[in-house]
Amino acid sequence: MKSTVTKIIFFLIAIIVLFSSINSATALIVGFIFALIFKNPFKSSSHKAIHHFLKIAVVGLGFGMLIKETLATSKQGFSLTFFSIILTISLGLLLTKLFQLDKKLGYLITSGTAICGGSAIAAISPVIKANNKSISTALGIVFLLNSIALFVFPAVGHLLHLSQEQFGLWCAIAIHDTSSVVGAALSYGEEALRIATTVKLSRTLWIIPLSVFSVFLFKTKGEKIKIPYFILLFIVAIFINSYHLLPTLITSEIVCYSKRLLILTLFLVGSTISITDLKSTGIKPILLALCLWIFISVFSLIYIVS
Repeated sequence: MKSTVTKIIFFLIAIIVLFSSINSATALIVGFIFALIFKNPFKSSSHKAIHHFLKIAVVGLGFGMLIKETLATSKQGFSLTFFSIILTISLGLLLTKLFQLDKKLGYLITSGTAICGGSAIAAISPVIKANNKSISTALGIVFLLNSIALFVFPAVGHLLHLSQEQFGLWCAIAIHDTSSVVGAALSYGEEALRIATTVKLSRTLWIIPLSVFSVFLFKTKGEKIKIPYFILLFIVAIFINSYHLLPTLITSEIVCYSKRLLILTLFLVGSTISITDLKSTGIKPILLALCLWIFISVFSLIYIVS
């Protein structure tokens, strides 16, 4: 009976989050509070839903973008993306050795921080043949820092009077997971959202060369490299909008519902955060992730404002 009631409450909250006007940070908090009180009755399914909903939402946001602006933004963020990835991975490998962490766990945390959080971890883990404990630990830490970023970054952005352009670029580089990048940018403004989404997805493509590098680093063979194909659909959506192949009324509605789906995704992210799981990981993996996050945040911010 208790299990049934919990499931009903979960679905009711999810529906309210999807169709109400609450923001991304509130949705995350609601999900986290629900997990603390009831525990997510669909934790495994929620992880899968996050994976799919996020892709659908990002593709939907493409219907609100234009080719010329997207190309200009991607070009603008290329140098910063390149240097931040190279430096973060180098520092991550060094700190993993210094902290005497398991090499694969340290590498997963480093990959998630350098590129795109959960997506990078999911793509790299089979390539290096990481075990389930390392994967879940890396994901848990990344989700925790993503949750913190959702509140910290907009506050810092306003404190430093960052422009929409500066904040969008900073989010795309310094926040791990796409859901939190888009969530933080969404609360800052439309221009920040456009820039953050474009640069973040450009950054996601670096999963491919990182996967190739991982094969040589860990001397593994025979594992398939995952390519983020949903980015192609995002580009198609931009083309459709740029050439007005669909009425503006329809594309506007798609963008609107994509944003609401993103808010729902953040509720699900919050509902899957487990304090117990994080406590069991120990301090060293969290310390590694925190050091890398602070480095990439400060480095990218200085690069952007200088």
